[in-house]
Amino acid sequence: MNMHSVNPPEIGPRLQAYRKQQKLTLADLATKSGVSRSMLSEIERGNANPTYGTLWHLTRALNIDLNSLISGASEERGDRIDLQPENLTPTIRSADGSCTLQILSPAGMVPLIEWYLLSFEPQGKLISDPHGAGTVEHLHCTEGEIVVRSAGNEMRVRAGETARYAGDVPHSLTSVGTSAGPVGARAFLVVASGEVGSSTTRALIRPK
Repeated sequence: MNMHSVNPPEIGPRLQAYRKQQKLTLADLATKSGVSRSMLSEIERGNANPTYGTLWHLTRALNIDLNSLISGASEERGDRIDLQPENLTPTIRSADGSCTLQILSPAGMVPLIEWYLLSFEPQGKLISDPHGAGTVEHLHCTEGEIVVRSAGNEMRVRAGETARYAGDVPHSLTSVGTSAGPVGARAFLVVASGEVGSSTTRALIRPK
C-alpha cells in the first residue's frame, strides 16, 4: 500500500517540546529514530511535512502515542473530548490505488483493534493477506455494494448491512454495481484481533 503524507500544522512545536522534555538533542533523536538530523530540523521549523512512516519512527523513539504528536491528544487526558481534523487523519491506499483507507483508530490500539473508513472506486478492490490467528473483520457498508470473499465464501453486502468474516485467511473486498459518481462504495471496517473477537463471533463465521 502507498502511504500518503499528512499535513500537520503544529507537529513541529510539539516534536520539539517532547524532544526537549526528554533532554534530547536533534542528533540524539536522529540516532534513536533513524530520521536524519536535517529532516528533524525542517519538521520542527514547519518546513517539511513528515510521512506517516516518519511520524511512526519518531513516536517510537520518543515513547509517546502517535495521537499525542499529531493532534495533541494524550491518552491520559480522559476528561475532555479530543478532535482529530480531517487533514490529520492518516490515509493509505490499496496496492492498485482503487481503495482509499482512512485510519480512524488511535495508534495505541493497533495490536488489538483497528477501524477504517473505506472509499472504493467503481470496481475497486482491497485484497488482504491473512492477519493474525482469530482475527475477525466487521464490514458495515454505507454506500453502494461490496462483495466480500473469505475462506472460499462469497457474499454481497448492500448499504446498511454488516458482514462479519474471518480475517486470518486470504480475503478481499470488491465494489460492485454501477455508480454515477467517482465513488463505487463506502464502508466502515473494524479489524478485531483474536484477543478481542469473542469465541462466539468466530464460531458464527466458520464453516460447519
